[in-house]
Amino acid sequence: MNKKIALVAFNGEPMCFVHVLLNALDMKDKGYDVKLIIEGSACKLVSIMTDEKQPFSQLYIKVRNKGLITCVCQACAAKMGSLESAKEQGLTISSDMMGHPSLAQYIDDGYQIITF
Repeated sequence: MNKKIALVAFNGEPMCFVHVLLNALDMKDKGYDVKLIIEGSACKLVSIMTDEKQPFSQLYIKVRNKGLITCVCQACAAKMGSLESAKEQGLTISSDMMGHPSLAQYIDDGYQIITF
């Protein structure tokens, strides 16, 4: 049986965010069905991590290019000033729960939720 994991990044501290990225890649490499949801203050990193001068930018770009970022919170990305960057990167913007992604849909689809 394929394990289904939804990783939710809330923390906007880059060192914390890196662990979400590393776990997403590790789980994907081990055959997990993994989805990364970017919420809260972590949304600001969507625009910051595209700058190749930033630490860990290559890790973020790798995760993004592998299609592991399922969505970015519309309300939080707008508040953190990264909504346009998320759109320019082709990331899915989610707002189905009063402007935020609904985690219930992932639970209903059999995903285990892990928050960072």
